[in-house]
Amino acid sequence: MISRRIARRSLAVVLTAMIALPIGTAGSAGATGATGAAGGVETVGGAQTAGAPRPVAPASGPAEGELVPGVPPGPYQPWQIDTPDQGLAPIVYRPSAAEDAVEPRDAAEGTYDLVEYVPLGDAVGKVACSKRTGPYQWEVERWLRLKADGRQSAADCRAVRAFQLREGIKPSSGFAGPVTWARMQLRGARKNPNAAGRCPVRSYQVACVDLDRQLTWVQRGRKVVFGPVPVRSGRNAHPTRLGWHRIYWKHKNHWSTLYNSPMPYAQFFDKGIAFHAVYGSLYTSVGSWGCVNLQFGDARALWNVLRNGDRVYVWGHRSGK
Repeated sequence: MISRRIARRSLAVVLTAMIALPIGTAGSAGATGATGAAGGVETVGGAQTAGAPRPVAPASGPAEGELVPGVPPGPYQPWQIDTPDQGLAPIVYRPSAAEDAVEPRDAAEGTYDLVEYVPLGDAVGKVACSKRTGPYQWEVERWLRLKADGRQSAADCRAVRAFQLREGIKPSSGFAGPVTWARMQLRGARKNPNAAGRCPVRSYQVACVDLDRQLTWVQRGRKVVFGPVPVRSGRNAHPTRLGWHRIYWKHKNHWSTLYNSPMPYAQFFDKGIAFHAVYGSLYTSVGSWGCVNLQFGDARALWNVLRNGDRVYVWGHRSGK
């Protein structure tokens, strides 16, 4: 028994060293609790329903700190813990036409694969259908219109697995983890991301940043002209600041001199805080240094939507570290 425990512990240490673990958590890409606002609404199966308090997860479920990426990351996805965002306001200048003509390099294939965080035993055993209760079991059950008891069952696993297969989430083992819940929130927000009315409606264009669900979109009046798309906002120690802001500088090929790292399609709206692309997964437990990170294609599309002077509104709270 003792030797078996030592062997399992050694395996866990080796896996941790190999994948530089960012632990799966509620903060990953909008994996929040129910609503983020008292008396708000939450998405269930794509429909808006009255908010309800989230029940306590059963003790049988794994702690979030025990979860690991369910498939080994490749060189395209380094699972970096810290995101090298610009912490101080940049020096503003007018880029030349020649500089703006250069398009930032695209992300490598597979960079944004949806890799779910699962219990270590599931990852090692490559289980086909998990028997473990996930940290978002209740939310996922409710979204799929299953019996919402917060406990994994064979029927739950089959239903969650079917959703994961449709969305390309790996592994599709039916475990209700943070990436699956984040994807459900994104899907539920597609038709009407501002159903709860958290982003102010104005006659002019507003970029809405929802920290609760880790989503962003752009609306003009009540019409959504971009998104919603997933984002990763600032960590607890360096949060993306709330309230109204304004796009004051756009720099397509920005390079962070503080962290010697690219910030493609950077659109600054609050000192050193910007929308920009990252060449890595958004689904990490640790947030940025304050910037709003996007996948490369989303950052490029947003670049063509926003202009200097456009307003940005940020609300909510990002869970996780």
